[in-house]
Amino acid sequence: MATAAAGTADCRRRATLAGALSRTSAAFLFLSVAAVAAVVSARWITATTAGRLTRLPTTAAIPAAALHPEAEHPQPLRPSAAAPPPPPHSRPPPPALYSISCPAPAPNLSHSHPTEPPKTSQTLARALSSPSTCPSSSPGPPPPASPSSNRSCPSYFRFIHEDLRPWRAAGGVTRAMLARARLTATFRLVVLGGRAYIQRLRPAFQTRDLFTIWGVLQLLRRYPGRVPDLDLMFDTVDWPVVRTHLYRGKYAGVMPPLFRYCGDDRTLDIVFPDWSFWGWPEINIKPWHALQEDLKDGNNRARWMDREPYAYWKGNPSVSATRQELVKCNVSSTQDWNARIYAQDWFKESKAGYKDSDLGSQCSHRYKIYIEGSAWSISQKYILACDSMTLLVTPKYYDFFSRSLMPIQHYWPVRDDNKCASIKYAVDWGNSHKQLAQRIGKQASNFIQEELSMDQVYDYMLHLLTEYAKLLKFKPTKPPEAVEVCSESLACQAEGLEKKFLVDSMVKSAHDAGPCDLPPPFSSRELKMLKQRRENSVKQIEMWEQRTLRA
Repeated sequence: MATAAAGTADCRRRATLAGALSRTSAAFLFLSVAAVAAVVSARWITATTAGRLTRLPTTAAIPAAALHPEAEHPQPLRPSAAAPPPPPHSRPPPPALYSISCPAPAPNLSHSHPTEPPKTSQTLARALSSPSTCPSSSPGPPPPASPSSNRSCPSYFRFIHEDLRPWRAAGGVTRAMLARARLTATFRLVVLGGRAYIQRLRPAFQTRDLFTIWGVLQLLRRYPGRVPDLDLMFDTVDWPVVRTHLYRGKYAGVMPPLFRYCGDDRTLDIVFPDWSFWGWPEINIKPWHALQEDLKDGNNRARWMDREPYAYWKGNPSVSATRQELVKCNVSSTQDWNARIYAQDWFKESKAGYKDSDLGSQCSHRYKIYIEGSAWSISQKYILACDSMTLLVTPKYYDFFSRSLMPIQHYWPVRDDNKCASIKYAVDWGNSHKQLAQRIGKQASNFIQEELSMDQVYDYMLHLLTEYAKLLKFKPTKPPEAVEVCSESLACQAEGLEKKFLVDSMVKSAHDAGPCDLPPPFSSRELKMLKQRRENSVKQIEMWEQRTLRA
């Protein structure tokens, strides 16, 4: 990530022009949808809209004199020296850059010439079993910044309050609750004084634990001194497990606060940004900040009107029955459901160097299908990022941002119990109302690009962990089995694509401003309106489908 010189940063900001909002006229059919869905929507959901760590000054941003030791404690000027006039608008220097320097690895004669990469990652295991390479001091105190950024967080941040509401109602999180969350947790994370300690409880699938922990470490670097002391359990398995009905009444006192990547309406698991925001090396998915640019470029390769007028899906159908049913919607010699379905063989793709799985090149159809796998799928953000209208098969699960997505505004709902006919109707409708379908796709793409940047991801993490820490009824302490980890201890142990993605997603300097302002909790009336709006929109689409089928 390139770091701009402070002397030119203001000029670029002044030179940035606001893009004009495009105005798109709506057809009569769309007005009928708006009467049912959009009138309620616009009012509230958008309104709340292994080495040493050193801090290196950037020579391009700091005067040459500041590179000398005397700059920290300036000496009086000699009488003959003329003091230069102060700049008209003095600004504090930009945050210093973080740097990682790994020591030379010890020779390993038995593995000096490996013929192929290991089948599973050992990076986290090596980091937890090696002598500490973490710096002796924390990154430093929080930079001077106003308590408020005067920037409101996106509306999905309000679900932080909802996810933590059960423990707030129970009076807080106790040690007994935390111990119960350990039953299925993959690792335990303790933060003390801005330093992270990990106790690995069981192996994770692939590198989910490594990249999740890495994300927390980058949060500590981005906001030094702002992450409070805390103690939590994290489960990297897909399916939420904290069943709501088991922790009512007197059993609320043992309700486990368990963090994971997704939840559903019947569970209490606390949702957290998934590992792939920092990269998924097993299937060559880049860190999110780089992938967003690829997807943006992919949108620009073909005008929406010039794209294939069909629904596109590519993935692994073997992970769930619902995906196996989706394969039956593919075009055949006897039937065309307006869908083009492609099975992804990840083993074969890895052997071919992933040349046919570039996500930036998969925005070539007017419509893209999102369907869950064994649970929620990380592919949702990649699919929504295309300008193509997303056909979203009725989901059971949600992640941290998807609860603010609205039918007809961000996607077109597809029935899970009648996928093929529902997909065919959606494509026929879109091809008959191209401007409206294009608008839905564009609104989803704008949401992903503007409200799901890494800035927002880190702010969500900070607010969630801060609110969670407020609920702890005990003072966090380091467990005897926990080991300190830091960016150095992980990056210096990694190899190959893992190391590349860790380094590429590394926070280079502390953020010089505070996070966005956390919006207030939902009222019960607002939550009821949200649910009703979503249900009404889906019912409207189903009514149109049934009318067409009867005809």
